[in-house]
Amino acid sequence: MGSAKPSERAAAVTSAERESARVAVNEGLAAARALASASTDLERLAFARTMAFAAVGAYRECALSDDNRGWGFVDLPATVTLSRLSSSAARIARSIGSAAATFDVAEAGYLVGAVYTATMPTRARAEFGAYYTPPALCERLLDMATQAGVDWRVARVLDPACGGGAFLSPVALRMAKSLRDSSPKIAFRNILQRLRGFEIDPFAAWLSEAFLGVALSDLCRAAGTRLPRVVEVGDSLARDAGPDRFDLVVGNPPYGRATLSSELREKYRRSLYGHANLYGVFTDLALRFVRSGGVIAYVTPTSFLGGEYFKALRGLLGREAPPDSIAFISDRKGVFADVLQETVLAVYRRGGSPGSTRVHFISPTARGGIEAVATGSFRLPDQPVDPWLAPRATSHGDLVRAARRMSHRLVDYGYAVKTGPLVWNRHKEGLRDRPGKGRFPLIWAESVRSDGSFEFRAERRSHAPYFEPQRSEGWVITNFPCVLVQRTTAKEQARRLIAAEMPASFVATHGAVVVENHLNMIHPINDSPLVSPAALAALLNTAVVDDLFRCINGSVAVSAYELEALPLPAPQTLVELEDLTRSRAETSAAERVASRLYRERVW
Repeated sequence: MGSAKPSERAAAVTSAERESARVAVNEGLAAARALASASTDLERLAFARTMAFAAVGAYRECALSDDNRGWGFVDLPATVTLSRLSSSAARIARSIGSAAATFDVAEAGYLVGAVYTATMPTRARAEFGAYYTPPALCERLLDMATQAGVDWRVARVLDPACGGGAFLSPVALRMAKSLRDSSPKIAFRNILQRLRGFEIDPFAAWLSEAFLGVALSDLCRAAGTRLPRVVEVGDSLARDAGPDRFDLVVGNPPYGRATLSSELREKYRRSLYGHANLYGVFTDLALRFVRSGGVIAYVTPTSFLGGEYFKALRGLLGREAPPDSIAFISDRKGVFADVLQETVLAVYRRGGSPGSTRVHFISPTARGGIEAVATGSFRLPDQPVDPWLAPRATSHGDLVRAARRMSHRLVDYGYAVKTGPLVWNRHKEGLRDRPGKGRFPLIWAESVRSDGSFEFRAERRSHAPYFEPQRSEGWVITNFPCVLVQRTTAKEQARRLIAAEMPASFVATHGAVVVENHLNMIHPINDSPLVSPAALAALLNTAVVDDLFRCINGSVAVSAYELEALPLPAPQTLVELEDLTRSRAETSAAERVASRLYRERVW
């Protein structure tokens, strides 16, 4: 194969050859998934590991010279069980590994890692949080860390959930580049003293070291030293930080709800509110392992920005490690494989002073890279536990600054928010197709129309139009008018806030209604709210308020907590909007009024 470095060989490949190799990898992954689907979970995990192990072997054979091949290799842990591959599976693994050698080591690691994640059991994938980070995002996050002050010549770096090694290899290459004037032995020893990974999955830990070995193979050979263990296998959350803290804690921690042991819940109590989410707990862990003045750089979902369950974490970050910069990933489907959550790259500095946080939007390019566009900046609220208002488009900067000075919320209008009480699939026995004694209209999300109107509808499958509560189910009955808001909307929709007044006349006609769980109910706290339900619904349906909600929200859920946190104009400024709703003026008139209230800072 010659003596050229893997990066040099990858750079010499034409775009057509690279595209052909990517097609070969994707075809191989599809075939591997098909072979794995018929296995039990235990068999499937062994199959996934064996496929990835074979693909790594084929990749190393194609990517490394004979002289380098042995230096950067780390033995597979004895605790990992492999299986025997059929001849067809072995051919697929070899095809993927050979095609991966067309790319640089970071991209190759991502592609071969996909063999493991695509074929492992769903339950194991969720347990290990095995969703690996695309190389372009890794490089962008490391650039953000550099801008925050990380010095690759001296920085001690930890990835506490290193998975397939998405960050370890790029970090090692940056360290090596900064030490190019040092002797190979000094550079190699220096890097190994400063780079660490933790990983709960022993096979993923080996994958990390396998590609780290490729990245450092030239340095290993020149230093005359084989690659030692760099990744420690075990539960990161159970570890305690030693006296030597890290300058950078970086990574893509696992996501999802977690049931913590009583010991771990007590350990991380300062950052928990309600149920625990793994990425929130790993953010707390990062604060424990990073030194004062050090940097945390994470890829996480955006839900921590505004969700109620993350308010303790926001408060902790605000006090101990304010954000330096964040970058929103604009396309959920075009970046991470099999991940539909909205995602953000975030960099924090421990011990920093809260200031202006730079914001960018990241989009995938046609050639597999990314481009970043600045969208402005934001400051943390006076109480960091509150939702963080951050611009999600270049046009949001003035709106965010204006909203920070708005002190009124729904409670000041005389309203509170609760979720529709009926979870229909838990009360199927009460669903009715026709009206009758003791039955009430069942209000589904489809009754809140996209134009802001209310229309009693039950046309979708399983949507019965009436509900007959039992005597013990009086809690599902609503006998007052309110504003209904759809609870689930996606950022790709034209509007995130879709609201409608449920008129008092409708409630009076039927005596009461039952509101289903996919709707929020903004209900009056007393008999004389300062803003009418009609005017409130009109305000919530305007483009400017929709933009503002997007600057708070970080998930597909439109939560009661975020609605109650939404900055609003003073109630006395809505006189014109009240007049417009009474006269049934065109929507454009309400848009102009709302825009003026926010844009011209009349509050």
